[in-house]
Amino acid sequence: MVDHSFADLSLAALYDGLNPWGPSDDFYLGLVRDARSVLDIGCGTGRLLRQARSEGHGGRLMGLDPAAAMLVQARRARPDVEWVLGDTRVRRWQADFDLVVMTGHAFQALVRDQDIRHCLGGVRAALADGGRFVFETRNPAARGWERWTPERVHDITTDDGTPVRVWHEVQDDDPERGLVRFTETFAGDGWPAPRVSRTTLRFLDAEALEGFLTEAGLVVVEQYGDWGREPLTPTAPEIITVARRA
Repeated sequence: MVDHSFADLSLAALYDGLNPWGPSDDFYLGLVRDARSVLDIGCGTGRLLRQARSEGHGGRLMGLDPAAAMLVQARRARPDVEWVLGDTRVRRWQADFDLVVMTGHAFQALVRDQDIRHCLGGVRAALADGGRFVFETRNPAARGWERWTPERVHDITTDDGTPVRVWHEVQDDDPERGLVRFTETFAGDGWPAPRVSRTTLRFLDAEALEGFLTEAGLVVVEQYGDWGREPLTPTAPEIITVARRA
């Protein structure tokens, strides 16, 4: 199920403002520049591929996302990129891409084992010989969700000038299963009521990630703990994984 914040057109329009370009985007953009064909799974508003195309990337760029409202933003900005509605089950690829990415912690939205297996099966089929799959998840040992509190308010302005306040609040965490459930609340001046999106994310450690990748016929090539490519440590904020076909 698509989160309300991604399915609502007015909220989807706020996504890029709430998530400004940063080191993770620079990391992935460098990879995209060097690849002839790229599949971005969970592409959202398509910011990564839009930037690559605007810089002159002349190869095949495809963004895949289950939220139609997010793809509206992508298509408006760059109609010269392939934007596909759905997940990895909507297409059958055969070694079409040199690079497959999942950015913005999109991998963590795969909550069930079967969702992960479906996704990784699609990734393996999509990768060309020598191709790479690159994605990141938050390191569960860093317990980053403990900082998702209502006191940390983000302020943003809609296209019509309406100030909007956004905050997160954890509702439940299940460390044994690696699940964290939280709300994202949007409150706009003049709105009749706040809009609330409910999300569940899954936090997997490096060992569990490798297990799923191995089962799918993928092998870990490199892992980093942050966007500066520092080694993965127990307290690193991220688990950034580079994998290829086994």
